[in-house]
Amino acid sequence: MYYFLFYRRPNNVCWCSFLPTERLNTICRIVLLQHPAEEKRSLRTAAMLDNSLAPGSCLVFKGKKFPQAKHVGLLDIINDPNTILLYPSKNAVPLDTLPKVKDLDSPYNIILIDGTWPQAKGIYHNTQSLHNIKQAKLLGHTKSEYVIRTQPTEGCLSTLETAAEALSILEEIDYRQDLLRPLKALCNFQLDHGAVTHQSLEARIRTSAYPKQIGKRLSRFLKELEASDNS
Repeated sequence: MYYFLFYRRPNNVCWCSFLPTERLNTICRIVLLQHPAEEKRSLRTAAMLDNSLAPGSCLVFKGKKFPQAKHVGLLDIINDPNTILLYPSKNAVPLDTLPKVKDLDSPYNIILIDGTWPQAKGIYHNTQSLHNIKQAKLLGHTKSEYVIRTQPTEGCLSTLETAAEALSILEEIDYRQDLLRPLKALCNFQLDHGAVTHQSLEARIRTSAYPKQIGKRLSRFLKELEASDNS
């Protein structure tokens, strides 16, 4: 099986059969700026997204700074007035306050930074061109279904979940069930084979369940996320 070879998961724990029967033809386009380290992660969710959407509906550009010469077409996307960056910066507006796709002349390009939160922050600060794009953030969403990985805060979502929420809100079509099915299957497979559910780092610190002393960098990072969610 192609997916088995590519993702190196045994057939009995492969999530491929949980992908949509037919790839989803979304109106908007998802654009992932992927940190190189993500490609080595066996539990990443970007592959689920890429294999769930129709060809051309999910573009993946790899690097630590964007755009570079190898990122063909990315500069045009960044300069498109209907491009938005999903990132919780101080200038980000709630995503649900943006016009819906039906009210636009052309659909959105939705840029997501794919990596750990520190990696995403590094890409954002190293890529000045992203600062000029309209920035948006998700508010009031449900708790992450990615229960086998520790998220920084209760409000953090995986790349797949973020894309599902954004597409559902902007297109007013609920893609969540179809897109999240392979993620739920993956988590169930892992839990059945010895994995445990994870609380967010924020929750573990709040309940004194985090065994390590919090450094200044981590403390500052969590405060920045909290401030963004409250703004």
